[in-house]
Amino acid sequence: MYLLIPAAGIGKRMGSNRNKLLLKVRSQPIIAWTLLAAEAANTISWIGIISQPMDWPDFNTILADLKLTKPVELIQGGSTRQESVYNGLQSLPVAAEQVLIHDGARCLATPDLFNACAEAIRHCPGLIAGVPVKDTIKVVDEQGIIQQTPDRRQLWAAQTPQGFDVKLLKQCHAEGVRQGWEVTDDAALFERCGIEVRIVEGEETNLKVTTPQDLAIAEFILTTRGF
Repeated sequence: MYLLIPAAGIGKRMGSNRNKLLLKVRSQPIIAWTLLAAEAANTISWIGIISQPMDWPDFNTILADLKLTKPVELIQGGSTRQESVYNGLQSLPVAAEQVLIHDGARCLATPDLFNACAEAIRHCPGLIAGVPVKDTIKVVDEQGIIQQTPDRRQLWAAQTPQGFDVKLLKQCHAEGVRQGWEVTDDAALFERCGIEVRIVEGEETNLKVTTPQDLAIAEFILTTRGF
């Protein structure tokens, strides 16, 4: 299975002026934990890191320290996540029929989750990892007035990995460029194109490290795992 890791962002909400994936959690940069999980997942055979060239020296240093056994390619990112994934798709090996896309900031995803998504994408056109929403969600208008309370039983919080048929995803990205769609994940492109996307049970600990508070939670989770 081929894995693309969008890793081109700046950690503004982290209070950092550099790529937040270079910040350390316990003994390793955030991106290193993501890579170690992908390395330990027996279904993953190739990894592409989509990032800005200014970060490549740091990423190369991390890769040299990790000594991964799987091939890793650095791919130039775009100005948005959508553009970055589009670039990543064009850089996939020609043999790639399915691809997993996983946010580098979700550094707590386990090898088991990668394996589950890699197996499931062989049997459907698209999928996302997700977890059922625990809180009651309110739809609120611009004045702060509640308009609707959706049925919580139908609500899931989206995570990554997300998995797709490569040919279909390339077609959806091309359509997104033609239509000028701006989306926050690739599943939304499938949805707009009317293609089925399934849910694979994610992990409660698979949080996206975005704020200093998230860093502290990630440190605690890694400690409980013995790291």
